[in-house]
Amino acid sequence: MTTDTTKIARPSGIMALANPTRFLGFVRVVLPWLAIATAITFAIGLVMSFSVPEDYQQGRTVKIMFVHVPAVWMAMGTYLVMVSGALGVLVWRHPLAGVASRAAAPLGAAFTFIGLATGSIWGRPMWGTWWVWDARLTSFLILLLIYLGLIALWRSIEESAVSARLASVFILVGALILPVIKFSVDWFVTLHQPASVLTADGPKMDSVFLQPLLVMALAFLLLFITLHLGAMRNEIQRQQIRSMQRRAVREARGR
Repeated sequence: MTTDTTKIARPSGIMALANPTRFLGFVRVVLPWLAIATAITFAIGLVMSFSVPEDYQQGRTVKIMFVHVPAVWMAMGTYLVMVSGALGVLVWRHPLAGVASRAAAPLGAAFTFIGLATGSIWGRPMWGTWWVWDARLTSFLILLLIYLGLIALWRSIEESAVSARLASVFILVGALILPVIKFSVDWFVTLHQPASVLTADGPKMDSVFLQPLLVMALAFLLLFITLHLGAMRNEIQRQQIRSMQRRAVREARGR
């Protein structure tokens, strides 16, 4: 008598989260802890930000930087998350890739709007105007329009698989705006100051301002992860409900 010792390989680690049920279980466990970590990091970052001295040129208005810069970073970082999701849809056929992209779009739009609003408030005393058609500002405004266009595309197509593929193509094409935003201050004559943190020679900012800025950037990152996981959970549950409704309609028609 022989015994069959062959076992079915089961996904482990992060690949196991491709299963929506396992992903929902994971989110249920980590989301409260992420929310607590986000609140604590924001509290520390805000205390550090309000404690920094005034800048010798910009005065108190320099403190807008601690919201403006992290929001700009997250606006672009969120789009990179969507690019990863688009590749997951078109190349790897990952079951949650489309969900990740769709859940990230409103967050990216919010971060972009915060970046534009705080930049405008910061620019008023520095430049003497709320808005200029500067290369950096204009390209960043285009990023907001791309986010809004993607949100409209997802909402206009009910079939999730079709909307995911179309949106993924749109996302990859729209990614061309990211290097324009990043290098606009180098390619064009602009009012916006050049990069002072992420440079080839290292940060050019004094540590008194750099440390609270990095803490606030971490807080914004944790906020994004928390909201993104929650939005993905809601999107998965929404799709499950719609699937059950369609199944119920089909069964009712078949009777």
